[in-house]
Amino acid sequence: MSGSPNQSPKLLDRVRQTCRRRQYSYHTEKAYVRWVTRFVRFHDTTHPRRLDEDDIRAFLNHLASDRNVAASTQNQALSALLFLYEQVLGVELDDIGPLDRVDRPKRLPTVLSRDEVQRLFSALSSGPNRLVVHLLYGSGLRLSEALRLRIKELDFDHSRIHVRDGKGGKDRTTVLPERLHDPLRRHLKTVRAQHENDCAEGMGGVYLPDAIEEKYPNAATEWRWQYVFPSTQLSEDPRSGAVRRHHRSDSAVQRAVKKAADAAEIEKRATCHTLRHSFATHLLQDGTDVRTIQRLLGHKELRTTMQYVHVLEQSGEGITSPLDTLPGESA
Repeated sequence: MSGSPNQSPKLLDRVRQTCRRRQYSYHTEKAYVRWVTRFVRFHDTTHPRRLDEDDIRAFLNHLASDRNVAASTQNQALSALLFLYEQVLGVELDDIGPLDRVDRPKRLPTVLSRDEVQRLFSALSSGPNRLVVHLLYGSGLRLSEALRLRIKELDFDHSRIHVRDGKGGKDRTTVLPERLHDPLRRHLKTVRAQHENDCAEGMGGVYLPDAIEEKYPNAATEWRWQYVFPSTQLSEDPRSGAVRRHHRSDSAVQRAVKKAADAAEIEKRATCHTLRHSFATHLLQDGTDVRTIQRLLGHKELRTTMQYVHVLEQSGEGITSPLDTLPGESA
């Protein structure tokens, strides 16, 4: 039976509500709603309860064979559909069967040299974006982790950052570079003045997970819960409708990095995540134990961190070409 136009909004509302009840991020919520919509449309708006494992497999194979999506995209679609059936509809799926899996290319991460990092920093304009980029390299943070930092998670006394609810919902601790202490303190003075002004206008609250908001009703306006890198503008929360100041946009930082990389004439593809790769590789070069790096990065599996060992092995680091040992030879 095909779903009527009135069925889809109800289904998508249930997806949204379940995401929020399970404390999923707004980014994940939007992605899951998008995949459910595509799945239903692929099957001519048939309600998912009328579809089965064969229909799921057909959609996922279509993504791989006809749409040529990346492996991570196909995996995200699979996760969204498993969530739809098991968490939203309460349907226990049988084995979906073999899929036309997208081959995940085995590429080593791009890493900047120390000189390239310095050139990139020199080309960055001063301001909050520059501070964020320094944290990506100096602390090994993901961009989303840096932007979601709260005031209370900066530990200046012990030169460390507490990363809350990182990838996989895990907490961890990483280093806060001493060279950033003074710039961050100056930045926070400006942020605090802005926050006090927002509070005076009745808009000083910040987004908090539901459990925190229920347990500490006044926490939303407390200084320690504010974002380290707040947005320059107030905006309406897409979930609650409340007008408040969210954290800085990730696209603003990404554009700043691209502009600086172009200005520094860095030929590699330098992105925000490249700086996290460079943090790990340079620590390894300096003799830091790989398990320590694993902890700082928040990797679940050691093999994920070992990719940086392979970067060094394949870079020829410390290897002298025989041409350079020939006396008196020049090209």
